[in-house]
Amino acid sequence: MVAGIWKKVAVIIVKVGKIPFPITDTLLEFLQAKMTEEQAKFLLIFKKPSLNLEELKQKTDLGEAELTEMLNILMDNGIISGTMSRSSNVMVYSLMPLFPGMIEFSLMKGELNEKEKQLAQILEKFFKEVQAGTQRNYDDLMPRFKEMSPPARVIPVEENIQTGQEAVLLSEEASKLIDLNDTIALTNCYCKQQGDLLDNPCKFTDKREMCLLFGKPAEFSVEHNFARQISKEEAKKVLKEAEDNGLVHKVFHSKLDFSREIDAICSCCKCCCGIFRMFYQGIWPFHTLTSYIAKPDSNICIGCGICVEKCQMEAITLEDNHATINEERCIGCGVCAHLCPEHAITIERTGPREIFILPPKILQN
Repeated sequence: MVAGIWKKVAVIIVKVGKIPFPITDTLLEFLQAKMTEEQAKFLLIFKKPSLNLEELKQKTDLGEAELTEMLNILMDNGIISGTMSRSSNVMVYSLMPLFPGMIEFSLMKGELNEKEKQLAQILEKFFKEVQAGTQRNYDDLMPRFKEMSPPARVIPVEENIQTGQEAVLLSEEASKLIDLNDTIALTNCYCKQQGDLLDNPCKFTDKREMCLLFGKPAEFSVEHNFARQISKEEAKKVLKEAEDNGLVHKVFHSKLDFSREIDAICSCCKCCCGIFRMFYQGIWPFHTLTSYIAKPDSNICIGCGICVEKCQMEAITLEDNHATINEERCIGCGVCAHLCPEHAITIERTGPREIFILPPKILQN
């Protein structure tokens, strides 16, 4: 019966998200490390992903004080979120999806103790299982991945955007995204925290506080000690430092729906950040939206190779001592243009385009 409870909770959590994770023993181990059996039983009432306090009262035998304590503990542990509904002005409690969601919140507080190390090790084991499953069922899974929506979109290093006669859309400029939000929070990159816990630190930056949250997610994260509130000026400095370190800005929308508000901007690298790393490990395709593409000028390029080294997508090669862009892999992030010492690369607007790149096939022993 106990094992059945954990499997039921795992199914509910996976269904909340848009990514069809397998229910493995390691996933159950992760959930058991995150919560008690009593808390797991409580989560079974989330037949709907979101419930208000009155709905929760009707579905549980807990008294109001016990229910409030349970909700606060689950929020402090990044298992559910609580935000005020704009339409009803009532607090709504939502079960977090596995990823993006519960996995990130497990390591966002930046702690490096034994519990976090255990969680990092469990997650590493879990994603190796996902990798093996993807590789075993590669040909069957790839068409299904193609039908899924991209989890994020890329916005370029702003100073290198070449607009010509067409204005850049407001929502494509990082600084304007910051200006549009009154509540901004800074939190630790869970990916880099996991790398530290596994003795495999990021190769691009020593910074750990570098993920920006906006609006309700920011308010929730500050209230429950996952993040700290910062000014717009500090947020812009965080993005600028990330750009100087060659990181890619990826924008995440609420519920992974591009028509909804923006929840976060992450600055990502291929060595430890989830979406990149899982692509290179053969777990998932690289699937994103962008509106830009890099264009090198062979008359200026001296073939120094810095762009080749810094491109997170490995989309640049040197041919005849000049940079050449594989446009099918270019995500228009602007890192190459930003770091080119000769200013030989520009970032040109293409209009919205969807990028879908198959992950490598990795031979299994």
